Amino acid sequence: MDRLVTLFGGGGFLGRYVAQELLKAGARIRVAERDPKNAWFLKPLGGLGQTQFVAADIRDAESARRAVAGSQAVVNLVGILKGDFAAFHVAGARHVAAAAKVAGADTLVHVSAIGADAEAESAYARTKGEGEAAVRGAFPAATIVRPSIVFGPEDAFVNRFAALARMAPLLPVIRPQVKFQPVYVTDVARAIAAAALDPEAHAGKTYELGGPQRLTMAELNAWIAEATGHHPLIVPVPDMAAKLMARFGGWAPGAPITWDQWLMLQRDNVVAAGAAGFEAFDIAPTPLAAVAPGWLVRFRRHGRFDRHTAA
Repeated sequence: MDRLVTLFGGGGFLGRYVAQELLKAGARIRVAERDPKNAWFLKPLGGLGQTQFVAADIRDAESARRAVAGSQAVVNLVGILKGDFAAFHVAGARHVAAAAKVAGADTLVHVSAIGADAEAESAYARTKGEGEAAVRGAFPAATIVRPSIVFGPEDAFVNRFAALARMAPLLPVIRPQVKFQPVYVTDVARAIAAAALDPEAHAGKTYELGGPQRLTMAELNAWIAEATGHHPLIVPVPDMAAKLMARFGGWAPGAPITWDQWLMLQRDNVVAAGAAGFEAFDIAPTPLAAVAPGWLVRFRRHGRFDRHTAA
């Protein structure tokens, strides 16, 4: 397969898995990062000449154009949880889409998020929605992928809760009733790679990708605690206390929640009724319990030597 796919953010958590799927399919990849050294670990995963690296910042339109030159497909994986959301999620997304159009690419896969909504209170969700509109305006045939919370060995979500569960006998949980549909990083990567390699099947479509289970925040924390051999008392944080914490302390380093994250937690993060999803890629999503214990073992008191660790 002589298909060059440029991955913006290819060295990130999700990006490394997308890169692996594309390399396995025989595509050539060009990893675009602000600092390409952060993605050099990908080079041994492909054959000789199969992987390229380029310095690029999607906030700079010219930088994006240089990065995609000669590409048949472009994938934008860039997203942030704090900072100038509009610069990355809206202007940056527009720059990538416009660059892909100018380069003559036949495919653009834009990774957004469940809950993206140009009318949302949360700046994250609002700019994700505005970004989708910007992408469609510049590259109407773009494929938009909206995952729920993505989990995997390097994630900053399940691993964060696992670290908290082993620290104290009490585990405070903010917004215990809000629902998530955690989705395995490899499954999401397979869908993104498939969309990048088959524009005829996926061009112009929007997919929402969630795992096979819908779990509340409390249920998710309880499962993680059990999987790591810890048994803290799960204590729901009253909404008023959590709201004050986010409003007046969210700016501080190490704060448990920002104001924008509080706003995001007012809505369930699950696949919308009737939305197209994994079935379009013939992918059966992987349950959390099928894979997570393999890396969560490091949070057990005696690691792999814990007598309760599954063989």
